Amino acid sequence: MFDKILIANRGEIALRVLRACKELGIKTVAVHSTADADAMHVRFADESVCIGPPSAKDSYLNIPAILAACEITGADAVHPGYGFLSENARFAEILADHGLHFIGPKAEHIRTMGDKIEAKRTAKRLGIPVVPGSDGGVTDDAEAVRISREIGFPVLIKAAAGGGGKGMRVAHTEDELSRALSTARSEAKANFGSDAVYIEKYLAKPRHIEIQVLGDGRGNAIHLGERDCSLQRRHQKVLEESPSPALNVAARDKIGEVVAKAMREIQYLGVGTVEFLYEDGEFYFIEMNTRIQVEHPVTEMITGIDLIFEQIRVAAGAELTIKQSDVQFLGHAIECRINAENPVSFRPSPGKILHYYPPGGLGVRIDSAVYQGYTIPPYYDSLVGKLIVHGKTRPEALMRLKRALDEIVVDGIETTLPLFRALVRESDIINGDYHIHWLEQFLARGGMEESQPLSS
Repeated sequence: MFDKILIANRGEIALRVLRACKELGIKTVAVHSTADADAMHVRFADESVCIGPPSAKDSYLNIPAILAACEITGADAVHPGYGFLSENARFAEILADHGLHFIGPKAEHIRTMGDKIEAKRTAKRLGIPVVPGSDGGVTDDAEAVRISREIGFPVLIKAAAGGGGKGMRVAHTEDELSRALSTARSEAKANFGSDAVYIEKYLAKPRHIEIQVLGDGRGNAIHLGERDCSLQRRHQKVLEESPSPALNVAARDKIGEVVAKAMREIQYLGVGTVEFLYEDGEFYFIEMNTRIQVEHPVTEMITGIDLIFEQIRVAAGAELTIKQSDVQFLGHAIECRINAENPVSFRPSPGKILHYYPPGGLGVRIDSAVYQGYTIPPYYDSLVGKLIVHGKTRPEALMRLKRALDEIVVDGIETTLPLFRALVRESDIINGDYHIHWLEQFLARGGMEESQPLSS
């Protein structure tokens, strides 16, 4: 096992990793920008090192500064959390060159799955069902027209190196295709340094289903069920739950085993998430995230398995001790991502938290790094925290979530709490009858304006 882990991240995920390390008896190093000097992970870590000014490129993305922090503190491993350098294959290689362990997958798998085109090819080779579309990047309008006619409109143009909805456009007709291609390429170039795009069939009302996997890099791999992440705004997940209201046990076991078999074949190391669109009983691979996910607590709540703990164990060279037959799915869990944003316009709302009261009680979990008097900085993502609830059944989990949302207090800034208070009272949500476009349609018809006062 590692002696000392440097956590190359901030916010709630840095605190989450730090807690796992403490329970494993591993010393911790927090790195931080000048803007995060008073952050909780800095206060709780055994050691801390300032690695730069507020800008992420000068601090949390500053590889030389992180290496220097490892050398100064004697850390022998780095946990990247999610975001920042978590899916940077070159970072993993640089750490290895310096005799440091990267707590994540092999660089080759990060690189393969980080390229959406290559990821799709790999998934297809491994027997994972994929969305109909181009086999590779689309280079000109004529080729785009030909492919789009073959698979049928509407089509989705996506950045090969992208994510988070950037470099993504829908074309419903041939007339829209050229403009959508041009816009997607420009966005892809600006955000990811590459204008490579590819085309997929656009599905009308799919669910977004992701399968959690865990492997030890030696050919042992299991799946830990699915998460339904269909409530999204601009391709950003807002609420996640498990198990999905749309799946039955047979469908879950079938797609789970397909994914686990593929991970065994490539000898995948660590945690990862294989993401699908699901419509009319069919799964279509869209991407794989080779890191811990924001929504991982949902899986932890229904399986009782600590994903960070397991991630650290296998990175240290331990074999996977959990067999597929050991995994049990108990009850239902739901997570809300509470952001410092206006709940209608989603305009960022950084600032000082004047009052903070987290909810409690049986089956309620808060993953957050904020506290009363803490200032949400304007330089990073706007996540205030994640509220996760667990119940024996989905109706029980929903009632518990409703109660917890009414209990939590975050004053001084605007948050998305009013949005969640409205959602848990919507009949479609209560019935589990929603898809990836549902939330944007709800917002477009003024669902929030009609719901309740916009106080936190």
